[in-house]
Amino acid sequence: MVRELAATQNSSFWSNQRRTQSMTLCHQREVQKLVFDAYIEKKLIKGAPDGTFQNWSSDPIRPHIGTAPMTIMIPAWVDGTLTPVEKLDAHIRGLCHKAVSVFVMNQNRVLIQQRAIHKYHTPGLWANTCCTHPGWDENDLDCAVRRLDDELGIKGISPEFKDTIEYRADVGGGLIEHEVVAVFVANAPTNLHITPNTDEVMATRWIDIHDLASEVAKYPENFTPWLRIYLSDHMTVIFGETAQLS
Repeated sequence: MVRELAATQNSSFWSNQRRTQSMTLCHQREVQKLVFDAYIEKKLIKGAPDGTFQNWSSDPIRPHIGTAPMTIMIPAWVDGTLTPVEKLDAHIRGLCHKAVSVFVMNQNRVLIQQRAIHKYHTPGLWANTCCTHPGWDENDLDCAVRRLDDELGIKGISPEFKDTIEYRADVGGGLIEHEVVAVFVANAPTNLHITPNTDEVMATRWIDIHDLASEVAKYPENFTPWLRIYLSDHMTVIFGETAQLS
């Protein structure tokens, strides 16, 4: 009876998720068209000879995603050299770039987040605790600590570096994530205080890591491409002995 009830609740949860996803896909197309049109207009008007952005901070054309302008310069490889590149530009061109991902754990449970509806790609999809791009010259660990606070208001825990993972994935709307990711795991107490930033996070959820792997396999359309890759190809590297437990 308990298993039947859990299965019914789980089915209802993902049915609601699919309805949300259909709405987020429509929103994503609208946002990405706005962003891409602004990118093309800027590239033609003020782009550098190689098509990269020079300075968006004083440009009235810059696109806005939600309330945040796309002005972040991230470390990306251009012709083999690590170079500061505007974030949207890097994703449109599919440039390989640095990233940071964090998994916050409480025993066998992992904290996952649903990306905000106005994110510039994969809105409304579920991802690991947080993922981001370090700023130019920003240390990976400093970035992980900063982003836990920025996205979820999480403070006072210590991310531990696990491995570097490279992946490439189409995230829709003509955007590509080609990332070299520093992956961190942080152990958290049961009473961890979470204050999601609604500009970034739509919802959070604690879930057993094996249940999460099963849900990703059953409902892949509800999860970001990078989380699917992490769980299908890198579970042991990221979670160690926890990945072996059943």
